[in-house]
Amino acid sequence: MDRSQLKTPGRWVIKIGSAVLTNDGLGLDLARIRDWVVDIAALREAGHQVVLVSSGAVAEGLVRLGWTSRPQTVHELQAAAAVGQTGLVQAYETEFAKYQVRTAQILLTADDLSDRQRYLNARSAIQELIKLGVVPIINENDTVGTEEIRFGDNDTLAGLVCNLVEADRLVILTDRDGLYNADPDADKNAELVSVANSGDKRLEKMAGASIGALGRGGMATKLKAAALAARSGASCIIANGRENQIVSRLGAGENLGTLLIAGNTPVGARKQWLAGQLQVKGKLTLDDGAVKVLSESGRSLLPVGITSVSGNFVRGELVSCIAEDGSELARGLVNYSAEDAMKIIGKPSAQISSILGYCDDEEIIHRDNLVLTTV
Repeated sequence: MDRSQLKTPGRWVIKIGSAVLTNDGLGLDLARIRDWVVDIAALREAGHQVVLVSSGAVAEGLVRLGWTSRPQTVHELQAAAAVGQTGLVQAYETEFAKYQVRTAQILLTADDLSDRQRYLNARSAIQELIKLGVVPIINENDTVGTEEIRFGDNDTLAGLVCNLVEADRLVILTDRDGLYNADPDADKNAELVSVANSGDKRLEKMAGASIGALGRGGMATKLKAAALAARSGASCIIANGRENQIVSRLGAGENLGTLLIAGNTPVGARKQWLAGQLQVKGKLTLDDGAVKVLSESGRSLLPVGITSVSGNFVRGELVSCIAEDGSELARGLVNYSAEDAMKIIGKPSAQISSILGYCDDEEIIHRDNLVLTTV
């Protein structure tokens, strides 16, 4: 993919972070929201479809509640999110209405995307809204979530939304011009990475050097989002949301930000869901032979190739498959509980029945329920 292809009508997921959406964390920057909506309306006129993933609910809630600093307790953050969410959606709705564009609010949690049926329900609803010409505005449901309330989570959500809606491209608007090869605040020779493959391992080191308003983990979560988006074939652009007409200029193919190209063939919809799972219940450590079989042949995982089991999981739950060095190779849905798995690891499948007294499956994880996570 090159930037000229951005002009071709497609489906965009645009994620707008708190760093550029708010007035230093307190309240919404309504002027900037107005500018983005102008751009998005123009993008739609050019034949593109747009889904928004927007932060900002907590920041708006602080202002509405009269609080001058971000609270520390979970229940206060939840309250601020609940109050601020109405203002966030109202701001978008007011601006989009000027262009006769309808909007819809969708709040999601990690549980919504972990449960297969709820995942499919969310997918159907968002797809239908897009078909109706509505702009879905998606945010994490911080009011009922606990672990989700931390900066950067909406990056991951945006990557998963790309899988949900089969997006062509993901745009992450932040307070940096993109990914640099060194910390630009400390190294005057730091250079902006204009284009790279989303699976390039060298990017992780660069993300660790990207310190500033984003924090050390800020750019790392954006790379994770790009990797998730790449599983459904979407390339990602990380760009500065404070640039004038940033969305329109990206849509015109202008060389702005960092373009992370989805180099791999998109995986199937079910395996996209598996790869995006956030709640891993346990780990299976594989020997070198099993690592080779999974990575090169895409075959099922048999008990003979497993050296150890950790975690407390039951049949049908998600586990991580790791190499001896601790690196993750794959994820999948197990056919046996942790207790039973520990009894049969290292054994041929023919012995499962004699060891456990039953044999529902010859595999610990069937290949249809297994997805490689290395890119």
